[in-house]
Amino acid sequence: MKNNNYVGGHWVTGEGSIKNINPSDTNDIIDEYTNATSQQLNDAIASAHIAQKKWENVNIEKRANILHNIGSELIKQSKEIGTLLSREEGKTLPEGIGEVVRSGQQFQYYAASALRQFGENIASTRDGVSVEMSREPVGVCGIISPWNFPIAIAAWKAAPAMAFGNAIVLKPASQTPASAIALTKIISEQKDIPEGLFNLVLGGGGTIGHQISGHKDIAAISFTGSVGVGKTIYMEAAKSMKKMQLEMGSKNPLVVMDDADLNIAVACATNGGYGGTGQKCTASSRLIVHEKVYKEFTEKLIESISALKVGHALEEGSQMGPVSSEAQLQSNLDYIEVGKREAKLAYGGNPMNMRTPGYYMEPTLFIDGDNKSRINQEEMFGPIACVIPVKSYEEGLEVANDTIFGLSSGIVTQSLSKAADFKKNIKTGVTTVNLPTAGLDYHVPFGGRKASSFGPREQGTYAHEFYTHVKTTYVSPGKI
Repeated sequence: MKNNNYVGGHWVTGEGSIKNINPSDTNDIIDEYTNATSQQLNDAIASAHIAQKKWENVNIEKRANILHNIGSELIKQSKEIGTLLSREEGKTLPEGIGEVVRSGQQFQYYAASALRQFGENIASTRDGVSVEMSREPVGVCGIISPWNFPIAIAAWKAAPAMAFGNAIVLKPASQTPASAIALTKIISEQKDIPEGLFNLVLGGGGTIGHQISGHKDIAAISFTGSVGVGKTIYMEAAKSMKKMQLEMGSKNPLVVMDDADLNIAVACATNGGYGGTGQKCTASSRLIVHEKVYKEFTEKLIESISALKVGHALEEGSQMGPVSSEAQLQSNLDYIEVGKREAKLAYGGNPMNMRTPGYYMEPTLFIDGDNKSRINQEEMFGPIACVIPVKSYEEGLEVANDTIFGLSSGIVTQSLSKAADFKKNIKTGVTTVNLPTAGLDYHVPFGGRKASSFGPREQGTYAHEFYTHVKTTYVSPGKI
């Protein structure tokens, strides 16, 4: 077995075996990896604690240069790492390469942020006293990242953590370890990073993830994954009063009004619902359509998704790769059976036999849906969407908000008044107008409401709210 856990500045071999299977070709075993042991995790946290004290005192320009170099190297290696990412996760090669480039941009953005110091100096209500507000690093941050964006999400958590002076223990999803290892290798090769500042520990959520959540020396946890796991982490981490940032489930609506440009609406629905094989937390799986354009929209959308080329992630021209795993495929097929009892199956719904054995399925569309049904209330996380008819804008907004989730949403309309009202009254953390619900910029905040998110926002200048503590200092000259 390879040394694939990075602990205290050294690559070490763990225990057991994680087999990394290519979902585009199950005969292709990418590699086998070992899980970190409990002791290795403890060693990683201990070394991170020591390294963080050194790192927060590193000159900010040097810190910025290190982060910029990491970003530049990610971009330089984007084709190689993107190919590896697509091979292990199943997203198409352009998507894989694009994800690595975006990861590099995250590091470059936060390289600049390391030079932007946050602080204030104001007058006190007491004569002769001044007040200073400064920010200090949290300490050791536990990062638990998902399989659907195996390098981008790890990067957008790690980059601000490092920029603001913190150390990291990263636990990636066991399904996609190779991308996390590629990121770690680039970080490990940078000069002037204290040994132990960045650690990689592979393992399951019930073992390594559980230990990270409850460890007394982890100061903060940033997690992206399911609601159920997020709640478990919350309960474990709350025992030691950690800072927490949880990004969890979604059931994102795209509302199409009767005045919409249907070509734009269909493009938004196709991109948002089926891009990345629908395995995005921002994917639009509820398509809420005004009854006046319902029939035409549905016909155009079926035409659009039926033309999508499903294929091997690395094949030129593939527009939708396989789903990520056998378990995810089975979950999708189970939901399709549920959906057949709740709505009308208008297209797809079947697994696909391709040139290579893999977890392929047709892009799937249900119509005549009821928003109260399971397929419109539960996160399916696959290339499955349902069209729900509504009689008015007001009903469309009400249906869009009728969910326990609140991550992303969108409206397609040519009415400025409807767009303005939607932006004001939709209960999501991210919303779009005449754009897909999926897709985001790296320099602005990201996060949701309700069951979708807990804690401060990720990305942009808002990231410092999570990765730093505020200190208020009162100063007197010491003379009467």
